Amino acid sequence: MDLTRTGLPGIGLQHVLTTERGRQVGVISHHTGRRDLVIYDKEDPDTCVVTVLLTADEASALAELLGTGRIVERLNELHRQVEGLVTEKIPISAGSPYDGRALGDSRVRTRTGASIVAVVRDGQVIASPRPDLVFAPGDVVVVVGTGEGTAAVADIFRNG
Repeated sequence: MDLTRTGLPGIGLQHVLTTERGRQVGVISHHTGRRDLVIYDKEDPDTCVVTVLLTADEASALAELLGTGRIVERLNELHRQVEGLVTEKIPISAGSPYDGRALGDSRVRTRTGASIVAVVRDGQVIASPRPDLVFAPGDVVVVVGTGEGTAAVADIFRNG
């Protein structure tokens, strides 16, 4: 597998993935937020045979379909490699002490040693969320750590 990145002046960025079988698939990321999914001719890699224009929302949905399973695979592999590692999904309910507050306010890692690796919001995965992410009711926080650490995180989000 080979991945190349090329700047396209005035347009944005082009990423092209060459598969093990020699097929090239690209994504052109426009400055406007639009994404073009491009499939190149196997015999002539400079010729595009199919272009699918995607809105930012469509591109996000496709990325989630392609990436979500990969995140789960990696977490499962970590579980097999590291004895005692636990993943917990913790919902943020209306009335939670962190409903409407930023992730950084929770100081989860400092307080428990566990790490928030993702937040699922409206079916979208926010991997490695930033400390300024503000929680909303219905968010599901994905935490990795020891059983004791993840239980402590659940307690923080339920009781403060």
